[in-house]
Parts: sequence; structure tokens; C-alpha cells
Amino acid sequence: MPDPLAGGPFVVRAGRDLGLSDKRMRGADLASPFRGVRTARAQDLDLLALCRAYAAVMRQGDLFSHTTAALLWGCPLPRRVAQQDSVHVSTRAPTRAPTGRRVIGHSITLRDGFVVEQLGLPVADPATVFLQLATTLRLEDLVAVGDHLVHVPRYPSAGDPRPWVELDELRARAERAEGRGCRRARQAAALVHVGAESRPESLVRLALVQGGLPELELNPDVLDRNGRFIGRADMLYRAARVIVEYDGEQHRTDDAQYDRDAARLEAFQAEGHLVVRARKGDLARLGPLVARVRAALHARMRTR
Repeated sequence: MPDPLAGGPFVVRAGRDLGLSDKRMRGADLASPFRGVRTARAQDLDLLALCRAYAAVMRQGDLFSHTTAALLWGCPLPRRVAQQDSVHVSTRAPTRAPTGRRVIGHSITLRDGFVVEQLGLPVADPATVFLQLATTLRLEDLVAVGDHLVHVPRYPSAGDPRPWVELDELRARAERAEGRGCRRARQAAALVHVGAESRPESLVRLALVQGGLPELELNPDVLDRNGRFIGRADMLYRAARVIVEYDGEQHRTDDAQYDRDAARLEAFQAEGHLVVRARKGDLARLGPLVARVRAALHARMRTR
């Protein structure tokens, strides 16, 4: 394989220009994820690699959109949506939508949306992606996406320009939206909250609020009676001293993390906090969890 083509996707015409025969480009060591594109068969074609392969033959003005763009922005999507072996590609109307194997094409009017670069690829901007997802996602899943897009990390990585979109801008774009999904986009944008650090936290917070419980603090610092830092809680009703903690997958796979979290929760309880623990199974049926948190709040009200 000529050096310029080694290690990444290439278009067939580039291979011909460098002397590769059509027979060579049909070799068993090469795969054809898209018409006119070749890549090493051994390469793991995750979504990013698939997008980079398609970018080799992408038309000028086309962009990645919908769930493909959401995943490129790191959005937490339901498993049924996140698992895909095709790419969503949009173009501005009236240009015809792109077609082809493993391509889901769209012809769209971006209105006040725009195309930005993410991971070196042309991608719909975050607010536009939020509006596109409003046509397919359930309300709670869309709120989790919004929480991710407006999130401001406690310890941002170098060069990480978070949030991807400001909360006020997301809500303003939802208010201006027209067409399919606009009503759900406005409902979800009104429920988006800065502070959730994961999809489970977003789903639990939303269930508690929609269950009639007050809004709560997300990932706040918790201090002891002498003002010393104990740790950060996932969710906190500060006045009632009730903490809601989500036990994530790391508790099953990382013993050291499990021990640290156990010690942190014991410290919370020693300082008089009542801890309600949520687990993965609760996400499938949030009603009982809401009832447990409501009972904890009522218990605290009776003892005050």
C-alpha cells in the first residue's frame, strides 16, 4: 500500500492515481464502508472512523447531523439509538439529500443554525442537533441530551470549550423552532438544568421534579459541621439534608472507587444526612425511587 494511503480511509480514485489496480482495491485486506471508499479491514470502524471514512467522499456543504452529530458531540443517547452502523448526513435544501449504502440522508433548512467543526468533521451545531433529536427522542431522553450540551465541567480539560451551548441560547433556539418536534423541544429545553454530569443523574433529577418534588442541587460540595469538605453529593436537598446518590457501573468494576464512595457516604451519614441510593435498575422504573425520596423528605420534615 503506498505510504499516502496507509493508516486511514482513501477514495478509489486516489488509489488509482497512485497506481493501485481495481483488483488490488478489492483485496481481502481492504473494506469498503461506503461506495468509492476503502479502508483497512482490520481497522475498528467505530462511529468516528465511519464518519472519517465517509468524509473522504462527502460533498461540499454536506454535514453530519441528527443522532450521528449527537454522538460526535458526546451526547448520552439511549442504547437503542446510540447503536448504529450508518451515518446521518444532511445538506441544505433545495439540494437533494445524499444517498448510498450506510447513509441516511436529509435535506434540511438550518434557519439560524450553522455548521461547525467537531473532531475535524463538519457537524451541525449543538442547538440544531437538539432540535433534530426532538423529532425522535422521548422527552426525558431529550432533557438528558440538553443537560449534556449545557454542562460546565467542574474541572474542564485543557482546550475543552464547554458548555457546547449556553442554556439561554438553547432555550431561545427552541422557542424559535418550527415544524416537527418544536413543541417537545420547548418542553425539554424548559426542563434542562446545568449541573448533571451523567445521563442517569439527568433521568433521576427529572423524575423527581416531575414527581412533584422540589428542584435539588446537582453535584454540590458537602461540608461537615466545622466547615470542612467531606465530598460531593450527586444530588442534594440541602435544607432537608437528604442526599440522592446514583451507584454507577464503576461500583461493580472498580473496587477502589467503590471503597472511596462507601467512605464518602458514611461521612455524609455521620454528619446527619439521609442518603437515598439509586441503582441502574431504578432507571427502568423510576416511580418507586421517587416514592423513596419523597418518604425521606417527609421523614425529615416530621423530625424538624
